[in-house]
Amino acid sequence: MGFTVKPRTLSGFMELLPEKQLQFEAVREVLARVYASYGFYPLDTPVLESAEVLLAKGGGETEKQIYRFQKGDTDLAMRFDLTVPLAKYVALNYGSLSFPFRRYQIGKVYRGERAQKGRYREFYQADIDIIGDGELAVVNEAEIPAIIYNTFRALGLSRFRIRVNNRKLLSGFFEMLETSLPAQEMMRVIDKLDKIGIDQVATELSGMGVSDGDVALVRGFITRGGTTQEVLDGLEAYRGHSALFDQGLEELRTVTRYLGDFGVPEENFGIDLTIARGLDYYTGTVYETTMLDHPEIGSVCSGGRYDDLAGHYTNKKLPGVGISIGLTRLFYVLDEMGYISAAAAPSSVDVLVLPMSDDLSAAVSFAREMREHGLRSQIYYESKKFKAKMAYADKIGAPFAAILGEDEIAAGTVTLKDMAAGTQQTCSYARAAEVLCAAAAGRAARKIIDEVAHGE
Repeated sequence: MGFTVKPRTLSGFMELLPEKQLQFEAVREVLARVYASYGFYPLDTPVLESAEVLLAKGGGETEKQIYRFQKGDTDLAMRFDLTVPLAKYVALNYGSLSFPFRRYQIGKVYRGERAQKGRYREFYQADIDIIGDGELAVVNEAEIPAIIYNTFRALGLSRFRIRVNNRKLLSGFFEMLETSLPAQEMMRVIDKLDKIGIDQVATELSGMGVSDGDVALVRGFITRGGTTQEVLDGLEAYRGHSALFDQGLEELRTVTRYLGDFGVPEENFGIDLTIARGLDYYTGTVYETTMLDHPEIGSVCSGGRYDDLAGHYTNKKLPGVGISIGLTRLFYVLDEMGYISAAAAPSSVDVLVLPMSDDLSAAVSFAREMREHGLRSQIYYESKKFKAKMAYADKIGAPFAAILGEDEIAAGTVTLKDMAAGTQQTCSYARAAEVLCAAAAGRAARKIIDEVAHGE
């Protein structure tokens, strides 16, 4: 008797059953479709890179989390995000690219951190970035949240808010204070506000040597609320004391002005002066997107403007702006909360062909003709009873079964059974294609997320 190995999946790695995988693919396809509609090129960089290249800007937590190993004399590492590989790609292919270079990438990344519920060691990120050559117009920073808005709407979400800020505003404001604490250190504390609250932020700043007067000024500045116009008008009081602040305010005015032109309603975006984004390379506009009914989830899409994408690989200045969606985590959260629509449950087929005679020629011909119409067609070849064949059609979620018995073969027809309605009709192949194509188009128009009925 042979030795058997118990099958198992490593902790922090996600495997889905077929139905859930189809749902995941549907979400991923929506993201790719919306990204492509804005003229972004698809990009696929290697999972493995030279550790020297991948860790050029590494250190700290990155070094601790990365998967790294030797193969012969080669020091290799697995990508931990999609931004560093993009930087390498743009530097390497600079002479062959057209700028601004717009790319989207949906791919797996790897981080050896402790696996938690909804957080994985292998997970998909879905990124878009616009890279300029030397300069990049601010209006690009307004288009990015418009893409976020249309992506989430295409999925079926409406109860979300894109929070916008500009790091130049924060840095410029800190220049007006008496404290000598670096702006970056203050931003790191402020970026934790959602998790620890304003009082704890104030306590931490005090503990770092910031005076009570400056802490009060910071508290008043970052908690400023109101409509977009009210916030902008309030910020005018600070104009003229810092050139950096003034530049950030102008950029924020430009971004929020164009958001309306891009079709983003104000209920889905707003200025939030607490958004700092802890990563050092953000230099201008920054974004975080939260679900209004589930703020405890935190940001489901974040990013911003950076002035030097590839400084570790080239001396050319390559500014950019981009966002990232943690797709695996987003899908997990939506599924856990019941947002995935039952009505839009995808199937691997548009029609399951059920031959009811020993001669399979008609079934093969019918399936081939349906595929020529763009329909996903599978033939059930197994010699089972009719009841078992229908049970299989139901199990895989086939919307239609195409039955080809002796009578249909003789008449050159097919019997189409609508699996959901329980109705059937006998018709020509051409009519069957019309019915199936119309049904497929209807399914394609459904949103994969049902915000209204979630959790029911």
